[in-house]
Amino acid sequence: MFYRDHNPPHFHTFYADFEGIFDIEKNELIGGELPPRVLGIVTEWTALHQDELLENWEKARQQESLKTIAPLV
Repeated sequence: MFYRDHNPPHFHTFYADFEGIFDIEKNELIGGELPPRVLGIVTEWTALHQDELLENWEKARQQESLKTIAPLV
C-alpha cells in the first residue's frame, strides 16, 4: 500500500518477478499478474483482513502510520 495512492482502495503485491495490484473491496486482481497459487493465497488473506486493509487504506491517505496485519498461517 502506498501513501496518497489513487482510488479504488488497493494494495500492491510482489512475488519473485511478478507484481499485482489487488482491489480490496472487490477482492480481485485489477492489474499485473500473479501465479495461480499466489493469487489464491492473496485472495484468501484479503478476505480475512478486508476491514483492516480498508482501515489502513484510509490511514495511508491521511499520511498516518499503518497497522500491522497478520500473515496467513
